[in-house]
Amino acid sequence: MPTLDTLIDQSETRIFKAVFPNTTNHYDTLFGGTTLHLMDEASFICATRFSRKKVVTVSTDKIDFTTPIPQGSIIELIARVDKVGRSSCVVRTEVFMEDMYSLKRESVVTGFFTFVAIDDDKQPIPILEV
Repeated sequence: MPTLDTLIDQSETRIFKAVFPNTTNHYDTLFGGTTLHLMDEASFICATRFSRKKVVTVSTDKIDFTTPIPQGSIIELIARVDKVGRSSCVVRTEVFMEDMYSLKRESVVTGFFTFVAIDDDKQPIPILEV
């Protein structure tokens, strides 16, 4: 059985996206809702890879949008398990923004997503086999 640290390392999830006009608002920056959608998706993949069980999002906490993400940027989402409970885990997801035509890169959004492992009847179960 792998250690907890190994499971966390192996489940880290990275997704890259380009910010195209169909995902931006009237300020030509990425919609906040689209950002949250992408973060929840990356977090879900991470939690699933960590537990290898069915998981559902039960809460989000402290999502900080520090810098607008302009159209034409590349973003990288990095999701990593931050805490582990009996039936849940908290995934920290950070969004980095890169300029397409330079080496400029900065962290622009960070958030925490809590997932609970469930059985076929949608009841909570241990997130890891002990």
